[in-house]
Amino acid sequence: MMNRLALMAMMMVSVVAGKSPRLKFVVHEPSRFHFDKPENYVSMFHPPGSDTLYVGGRAVIYVLTFSDRGAQEHQIPAASDQTAIDTCKAKAAPTELECDNFITVIQKINDTMLVCGTNAGSPRCWTLVNGSVLSDVRGHMGAASDISPPYPSQKSISLATEGSLYSAMSSVGGHAGSIRRTFGSQKLLKSENVWLLNPQFAGAAIVPASEKMKEEIYFFFSEINKTARVDEEPYRARIGRICTVDEGGIKALLPDSWTTFMKARVMCGAGNSQQQYNNLKQAVVLTAQDKRAGLLYGVFSNAWGRTVICAYSIEDINQAFTHSNLKGYSSPFVGTRPGTCVRKNSSAGSPNDIKNLGVIRYHPEIEDVIRPVGVAPLDLPADDQITHAVADIVLAANDEHYSVLYLGTEEGKVLKVLHSSEGVFIISQYSMFHNEGPVLNMAIDPVKGHLYVATAMEVQRLPLADCTRYGDTCRECVLARDPYCGWDPVRRRCLPIPLGYNVTSGSIIQNLDQSNSSVCGEAAALKLRRTSPREVLVQSNTSVFLPCPVRSFLATYRWEKDNCPKNYPCLFSGDFCVLGPSVDTPLRDGVFRCMATEDGFKVEVISFRLTNSGQLLDVSRAPLLLLLITAVARLH
Repeated sequence: MMNRLALMAMMMVSVVAGKSPRLKFVVHEPSRFHFDKPENYVSMFHPPGSDTLYVGGRAVIYVLTFSDRGAQEHQIPAASDQTAIDTCKAKAAPTELECDNFITVIQKINDTMLVCGTNAGSPRCWTLVNGSVLSDVRGHMGAASDISPPYPSQKSISLATEGSLYSAMSSVGGHAGSIRRTFGSQKLLKSENVWLLNPQFAGAAIVPASEKMKEEIYFFFSEINKTARVDEEPYRARIGRICTVDEGGIKALLPDSWTTFMKARVMCGAGNSQQQYNNLKQAVVLTAQDKRAGLLYGVFSNAWGRTVICAYSIEDINQAFTHSNLKGYSSPFVGTRPGTCVRKNSSAGSPNDIKNLGVIRYHPEIEDVIRPVGVAPLDLPADDQITHAVADIVLAANDEHYSVLYLGTEEGKVLKVLHSSEGVFIISQYSMFHNEGPVLNMAIDPVKGHLYVATAMEVQRLPLADCTRYGDTCRECVLARDPYCGWDPVRRRCLPIPLGYNVTSGSIIQNLDQSNSSVCGEAAALKLRRTSPREVLVQSNTSVFLPCPVRSFLATYRWEKDNCPKNYPCLFSGDFCVLGPSVDTPLRDGVFRCMATEDGFKVEVISFRLTNSGQLLDVSRAPLLLLLITAVARLH
């Protein structure tokens, strides 16, 4: 019997390594959509402030309209023509499954909804008319192959701003990657082949400026490191930058190319240690409107597949591009610094302009290396492989702005993370999908307050201000440290911070910079809180295991018996703190209380009253965990 008990104890003890989410939720909301077939490559477009989500799949565009009751679906067929499919199969695509029309780009440029797809290896673009019909493109557009890759496994990035579309195409199969302006009224431009070394693009973002002519676009990518040693990773992470006012060079030099392109190396690791993450997988930028300030969050991986996130100051990046020396160029600059965002005055070009164009043509990389804020990657769970990220900047009740990251994982979970000057705090973890699989794409709508998450099988919508999940007390609300939520002492509820909240006259309670609920003044009430014991009748020779549901994973859980000062430790089994029999823990008659201590306060979670029936049970025929399973069933 003791051997069986020892075996069960070994099975039930779990060691949690690394940082943990404070709360874990399983989501059952109806605001979800199920694909009829797996969609292994998913593109998204969400008009801000809308309940509609456009999802690009295999030979189809899903137009999904969400509500709190569910999701309405409208499908727009987008099949490849048979000639393209036959040609694709004949010329050996990466896989035969990729010989179809995978929708890779859905973007709105002014009043035009542009849709592009792989078209079985022969990319093609359309305009979406009235949200229901695909029509031939009219307007100033480059080649469709510069916007959509021929196959969905080749990564591409698209970004629309001020009536133009910017496209970045990763390198594959010997074809050089590129950064281009591909659609709109401005001149269509491209990067020079020598500027990019087999790039794999991870994202793009607009960096606003108080003067429109100084607005920039950053492109994030990894490229091959030609000088890497055998023991080094063959990648280097980069930021590329262009100005939106760029109209190309002069007839003799860079006539159809960027004249403002510059790039910098990005480092992600612990200082100058060997533990560096060089493969940039995705990037997200948060900026204040019309200000060149904010943060860049980069998702990096290493050769072993581990993912981390490094945060960078946009101001630091801007300073580097503005003042750093250029690699391989030591002469003084004459006139305007090469790469500066200025409107071109003449197509002929002055001698200084021509010289500066030559400098950019041959020396686009700056010497300064971009290093992360706080030197090291963010302190996140080591075991979670991050597949996608989005972010929001939130105005809290104290009139300060806070960054909130939503991180999709390989297991189909989403982490909600607060990032402040104090570091990171993992607010919660969401498990939301019926069919677990990697998070493939996400979209965030700060206007209406929704997060959209897609796997190959489902699309789910979640509220950004998910305040009701945190509990019905001030302490539970404040300890959640969610910038979207605060405790309303008048309505006595955890509620979203209202739009236009006045910090001077308002009474909402928050404490985001540390886990401290003393602002609630609930200490006396917490000490008196008790639960009603659940009655458990025990046979004399039966082993009893008592479950305590883990609410906060940052709390310390212990068991007490009959209000005695002695504490009994617990075994962890998933989301339960379990009290099992041992020499030091005689589970006999009495009241056993599970106590959770967090933020200096002890709260009773659940209690059981054990009563010995005096009867014997045939142990050989009884399951060892019968009472545990029965008790767990009663908790739900």
